[in-house]
Amino acid sequence: MDIVVPDLGEVGEVKLVRWLVALGERLEVGEAVAEVEADKAVFVVEAPVAGVLERILVPQGQPTRPGEAIARLRNG
Repeated sequence: MDIVVPDLGEVGEVKLVRWLVALGERLEVGEAVAEVEADKAVFVVEAPVAGVLERILVPQGQPTRPGEAIARLRNG
């Protein structure tokens, strides 16, 4: 299951500020995974399902867009 940047309204691009969890870490539904910055405001990206953080697709400091996958969870 992909973790995606949520829709932030009129925002077209965000910067992934920092990861709050490490690869291999277990997450619960709604747990904070990363912080993204848009228009000088910081937003938290949450885990959509419980699982293990299997892969990071966007490194810290890199730009991304709402709706794009930033990481992948393995269910379980």
